[in-house]
Amino acid sequence: MRYGGFKMPRVIIYTTNYCPYCFGAKAFLRSKEVEFKEVDVTDDPARRAEMERLSGRQTVPQIFIDGQSIGGYDDIRRLDATGELDGVLDERELRL
Repeated sequence: MRYGGFKMPRVIIYTTNYCPYCFGAKAFLRSKEVEFKEVDVTDDPARRAEMERLSGRQTVPQIFIDGQSIGGYDDIRRLDATGELDGVLDERELRL
């Protein structure tokens, strides 16, 4: 998929099947037409440990763009509200 004339970065979101913020983050990404890979850590301790190691956080969702942790639902919404998210998706740059 392309976004703003650029190839979409790879987006991965770690979720659980009972987390309302995970549902919100996925719906938000879909509303922005962002393709993503979902990694469900509900019953997968190894994947959850991977998520915690990569993000330094224990909560879900955890969202990564091109391998860089951007945080969870509130973080991605904040990036969108400030206009930074479009830049991250367009330019593959992330300045937190």
